[in-house]
Amino acid sequence: MLAPIRRAGANLPSDVRFRYDGGMRASRLLSLLLLLQTRGGMTAAELAEELEVSVRTIHRDVEALGAAGIPVYAERGPHGGIRLIDGYRTRLTGMTTGEADALFLSGLPGPAAELGLGTVVASSRLKVLAALPPELRGRATRLLERFHLDAAGWFRPGDTIPWLATIAESVWEGVRIDLEYDRGDRTVRRLVDPLGIVLKAGTWYLVAAHETQLRTYRVSRVKEVLLTEDRCVRPAGFDLSTYWTESIAAYERDTPRIEVTLRARRGAARWLEDVIDGPALANAFELPDPDPESWRTIRLTLDWPREVPGRLLALGGAVEVLEPPELRAEISALATEAAARYTSPAITATAKG
Repeated sequence: MLAPIRRAGANLPSDVRFRYDGGMRASRLLSLLLLLQTRGGMTAAELAEELEVSVRTIHRDVEALGAAGIPVYAERGPHGGIRLIDGYRTRLTGMTTGEADALFLSGLPGPAAELGLGTVVASSRLKVLAALPPELRGRATRLLERFHLDAAGWFRPGDTIPWLATIAESVWEGVRIDLEYDRGDRTVRRLVDPLGIVLKAGTWYLVAAHETQLRTYRVSRVKEVLLTEDRCVRPAGFDLSTYWTESIAAYERDTPRIEVTLRARRGAARWLEDVIDGPALANAFELPDPDPESWRTIRLTLDWPREVPGRLLALGGAVEVLEPPELRAEISALATEAAARYTSPAITATAKG
């Protein structure tokens, strides 16, 4: 049986406009309303956990919604919960200034176009603009005119991703795909269940299940995709955001590293930033140097030891590696090879045709 929370006899409004300059509670009331609208019935305990308040606060907020004319009901029983009357929808009329700014800054046109959603994003923006109050509509328009987000790094034209739209379709439709993938050492073909797509630092990744194992594939290395007629099987309790966070943490934790002590010229700071990643420099430990006016000695930890000799050699005489001795020897060998290459006569290329 349904127990009405709103006042008996009150007319159901076609829409309710909240004013959010009234403080935190008004924002929470809207969040509660949108949760009920998007997820259907939820228990008071579930709402309390989602909104990080007590169950008693949820009951008070529900009473407040009912008093404001929102058709909200409490359904008793083991499968009960707090619900909105069927068919009720609130329009987007209570967005705050910060929320409107965030919404229009979050729509990266490049990634959306790569997913085949460029026109959809443009259409969505127009619809949201039409629904916003006049003062926020003007602000959102100015935001689009004056701010542009470019997720890719410098001098990176981006990966070639001809199969991204097809993979996105398989993820959305929940169908299994036949994937041909370049692993680097060889090309493999696998039947996978696509679970989600992630854009990380300008690079697209597919998260999929293969033979009950969760795997991550770089989309630019996909050679071919065939959609099958089989439904995708999603692992119970799988959450893309949680998986990706844990995957990144494991990757960073297990990445091979080497501790390096080096001397760098005082004027070479920008060069160091081009070759060494920011976190490594930020966590570097400075040591005493015999010539502190011109040089600084630092100890830092670098990822991927095999790549370190070439990266540091690129800094030329602006940097001298002191430890470990084996790294110093590798850089010396590379420098000797390069010097020998440039002290011998150059080979002149012969044009053909």
